[in-house]
Amino acid sequence: MPTTDDPPRGGRRRRQLPIWQESILLVVVAVLLAIVVKTFFVQAFYIPSGSMEPTMMVDDKILVQKVSYWGGDVQRGDIVVFDDPGGWLGPGDARAASNPFQRALEKVGLLPSGGHLIKRVIGVGGDHVACCTDSRLTVNGKKIDEPYVLDPSVTKDTRFDVIVPKGSLWVMGDNRGNSLASPQHAGDPGRGFIRESSVVGKAWVRVWPFGRIGSVDGTRAFARVGEP
Repeated sequence: MPTTDDPPRGGRRRRQLPIWQESILLVVVAVLLAIVVKTFFVQAFYIPSGSMEPTMMVDDKILVQKVSYWGGDVQRGDIVVFDDPGGWLGPGDARAASNPFQRALEKVGLLPSGGHLIKRVIGVGGDHVACCTDSRLTVNGKKIDEPYVLDPSVTKDTRFDVIVPKGSLWVMGDNRGNSLASPQHAGDPGRGFIRESSVVGKAWVRVWPFGRIGSVDGTRAFARVGEP
C-alpha cells in the first residue's frame, strides 16, 4: 500500500519552495498583474483641482478605463484623462507622491496617480467649435445645451472659433470659471488642441469619497451634432 510519504507515480515529488520564496513570488506576480491592468485596462487617478466641478470634486478618486479607446474612438462629451500637452499643469495639478513607496505604488497602478489633466471633450478631429451664442457653444453649427456646466453664463465670456485638426481634441472643464483648458491655451504653440494619442483613458467610476461612489455618467448633450 502506498503511503503519504511515497512520491507520486511516474516521477519524483516536487520540492516545495520555502515560505519566504513563495511570498516573494506572489508579490512579483501581483505587481506584474497590476502593471498589465494599469497599462491596458484600468488606472486610478485623483482629482487635483476644481476645474471639473460639479461633476468631479477636489480629491475625488476615480478609475479610468482604457478599453473604450483601444481603437482610438474618443467621443464628444467624454470625460478624459490625458498627459500634459506642455505647460497646462499648475502647481496643484502636478503634486507628486510624498515618498518613494507611494511613487512605486503609483507606477504599478496600486495608488491613484497625479501629473495628468482631466477635461470634457467638446470637439473631435474635423469639428467646427465656436463660442458663443446665448452662452452656448456650437459644434458643427448646432447649439449645445450643457447641463453639467457649473455656471453656463461664464461660457459667454470665452471667445473662440476653431476647426479641430484630425487626430486632435478640443477640451474644456465643467467649471468654466476655474478651468484652464483649450480656449485659454489657444495662444500656445499647440493652439489649445491636445493629441488624441495623449489620452490615457475615459473616466469610468468614482471610488471615493464613500458617499459619492458610483459610475461617472455620460451625457446626451452632443447627440444632435452631425459629422463635420
